[in-house]
Amino acid sequence: MLIQRLLAAIALIPLVLIILFFAPLSVFVVIMMIIGGIAAWEWAQFLHITNQQNKLFFALLMVVILAVLYFIPIPIELKITLYSVILSLSIIWWLIALILVITYPKTAHYWFNSITLKLLFAFFTLVPFFLGMVGLRSVNYSSNCYTGATLLLYVFVLVWATDTGAYFAGRSFGKRKLAPKVSPGKTVEGFIGGVSLAVVISVLAYFSNLINIKFNVFFISSLLAILVSVLGDLT
Repeated sequence: MLIQRLLAAIALIPLVLIILFFAPLSVFVVIMMIIGGIAAWEWAQFLHITNQQNKLFFALLMVVILAVLYFIPIPIELKITLYSVILSLSIIWWLIALILVITYPKTAHYWFNSITLKLLFAFFTLVPFFLGMVGLRSVNYSSNCYTGATLLLYVFVLVWATDTGAYFAGRSFGKRKLAPKVSPGKTVEGFIGGVSLAVVISVLAYFSNLINIKFNVFFISSLLAILVSVLGDLT
């Protein structure tokens, strides 16, 4: 397992850096659309879609949705409002996801056989992911194209640190199950280890002055990213 993680990291990290720092914004957007389509293909299993053609249709439909949202010819103010509404609704979805994780499997009957709810879950997971990635990459792009890339890299490092810290802490000290009915392998000790390592990374990042953001905004945003990454791993 560890060797697989290391090999995956060795293969992916250079590719991620190239996409973040060297790909033009337009290319980055297209790549994110493709990733959204691949994610939708995987999500199709959650919808009990087994036919390959139907899975492909669902994946292409997601790509079309993302393309329409990005390229829709409306005033920028209206587009920002639309994105803000979607992102706000996604926050509600993540709060619902937290409740569903805590109460699983008691509340599973509310959504398990509902295609409509599962489609909503897909929309409010994959679309905000796309908007967030593109939004961060676009930060200050006209004057410094590396600002958004640095922010995204920081988010990635936080997620990787959370996952890595949880893995090693869980293997070394894990005894108490975090959510045994959802993910039996996750432990409280792993959770603490993952969050602790990510917090250390965030402190180092702040005092390195690589990211020029007020401390309270930086800390709250970082903590939310860490906790959401844990919740995303459980859901």
